[in-house]
Amino acid sequence: MYLETIEKTNDIKKIDKANREALAEEIRKFLIEKISVTGGHLGSNLGAVELTMALHLSLNLPEDKIIWDVGHQAYTHKILTGRKDGFDTLRKFQGMSGFPKRKESDCDVFETGHSSTSISAGLGLVKARDIRGEKYTVVSVIGDGSLTGGMAYEALNNASKLETNFIVILNDNNMSISENVGGVSKYLNNIRTATGYLDLKKGIFNALQGTKMGNKSINGIRKAKSSFKQLVIPGMFFEDMGLTYLGPVDGHDISAMMKVISDAKRVEGPVLIHVLTQKGKGYTPAERHPARFHGAEPFEIETGLPLHARTEPNYTDVFSTIMCKLGQRDEKVCAITAAMPDGTGLKRFRNMYPDRFFDVGIAEEHAVTFAAGLAAGGMKPIVAIYSSFLQRAYDQMIHDVCLQDLPVVFAIDRAGLVGSDGETHQGIFDLTYLSGIPNMHVCAPKNMWELSDMMKFAVALEKPIAIRYPRGNAYSGLKDHRAPIELGKAEWIYTEQEIALFAVGSMVKTAEVVREALKAKGYSVSLVNARFVKPIDEEAIVTASKTHKLIVSMEENVASGGFGEKVLDTITKKELPVAFVNISIPDAYVEHGNVEILKQKIGIDAESIIAKICQMMEKIDKA
Repeated sequence: MYLETIEKTNDIKKIDKANREALAEEIRKFLIEKISVTGGHLGSNLGAVELTMALHLSLNLPEDKIIWDVGHQAYTHKILTGRKDGFDTLRKFQGMSGFPKRKESDCDVFETGHSSTSISAGLGLVKARDIRGEKYTVVSVIGDGSLTGGMAYEALNNASKLETNFIVILNDNNMSISENVGGVSKYLNNIRTATGYLDLKKGIFNALQGTKMGNKSINGIRKAKSSFKQLVIPGMFFEDMGLTYLGPVDGHDISAMMKVISDAKRVEGPVLIHVLTQKGKGYTPAERHPARFHGAEPFEIETGLPLHARTEPNYTDVFSTIMCKLGQRDEKVCAITAAMPDGTGLKRFRNMYPDRFFDVGIAEEHAVTFAAGLAAGGMKPIVAIYSSFLQRAYDQMIHDVCLQDLPVVFAIDRAGLVGSDGETHQGIFDLTYLSGIPNMHVCAPKNMWELSDMMKFAVALEKPIAIRYPRGNAYSGLKDHRAPIELGKAEWIYTEQEIALFAVGSMVKTAEVVREALKAKGYSVSLVNARFVKPIDEEAIVTASKTHKLIVSMEENVASGGFGEKVLDTITKKELPVAFVNISIPDAYVEHGNVEILKQKIGIDAESIIAKICQMMEKIDKA
């Protein structure tokens, strides 16, 4: 009823104060109904409903600016800025993004998708505002999980110098994707229960009033108060950094939130509002299982169970199994993740070998250098991080791992197209950014069996090595093709003539389909499982050039710096008499959508590849 009146930005201000709670419940019901169909980030959004409403009531958008850290909790913000009709196409191809997008609304001032960036971006907007003599309010909303990332503290340190207003809201729900870890989490837990300071101060002052010691004692206590505050007052950590601390405040109390935001806007300097919320609030399955409902697949509302139960193992499941076996066989094997033990498949390893499992929080840079230290100390660290998040630790891979040639294994999940999360999460750059690093070795398995073999090979290699594998069901085909893995050696699966398909990892499955279609057209086709992108198997390319008219490289990575460029470099350098086609992702950011649709759009699906090869073969035959 009230939600229907929200058609554009600032319409919420027309809702009577007495009806705000009803609107909040309508928004929650709307989100549950829509996300149960499309999938999406449910828990974080249910927890941020009143917080978002309070911001929209307290600010004047789009003149004022809100930066949502990560951005997966911005669904209510999208509703309140007139985009509720877009939820039917949420995260679908050419539909509404699950993250803030500047092209969607002028109220989405900064695009986010990775954590710990909002304070830096907000500070930049504040300085731009001040330089240009403008007067708007800037608010960065960051979760306590994101606050475990070092970039947030770099920004807070820099923000402490401000002499103009900048508001940081710490949305504290005691969860990132999985349960928070480390000292920051413990500190915030202490703040949640630290009401004793105010009660103690009030009691002491009341007791001294009217006694002989009187004002003299009270003044003495006031002088000592600063030292006492360092020990017990909530927020002194932030105060000591130069920020004014306000809170904790109930993030589900709209009036209380509006009051503290109003107070914060009057501060001439940086101010941090500490807000306590409950992830998944209002939906019992999400409250009980916040990790499961961080990024939910379509589900049944009554039970919270997925609509489409998985019947086949995915690559993460396979990795999980082999990690437990490796841990059992070798006491030096240890595992590191950056706040994602569930998502990376390390939960079982953690339960079996807790002393050799390390969750460092949302701190990919630290994870990699920490792994380098473990390796230098004689351990065999395996770092499990999604492809798009490993980008954040590029310097550490170069400087701390590969420069010292330390035996760190990088298990890179979600490599290639991941689909609905879009540009910020597509793992389409790792072959490029990894293969340019000296001493790094890069490989990709064709199926579930080869992932297991590659993990065993990687641990035994005692060199820096990265294994990239995709999201989704693990391919179980080609089980009989399981030649021993040799460093830098490709695997010839089918050896024929005329056309040679060199496929990397997940593209081997596609290459099988392409091969069968080409053979039906009368072509003779070889299929080579590249296995290694670095070092590339130049000998296999030379061999193929002697017996084939055309070499085709196939990869789920951007063209620039990818496998295809390395194949072409070999052909050019050795002056090989063979034509070449590079099947890869164009040098562009790929939007959200179903993976199969995205493959068709960018031309790496089987049908598009077949058409390109046939076109090239026609040119070759005419020459």
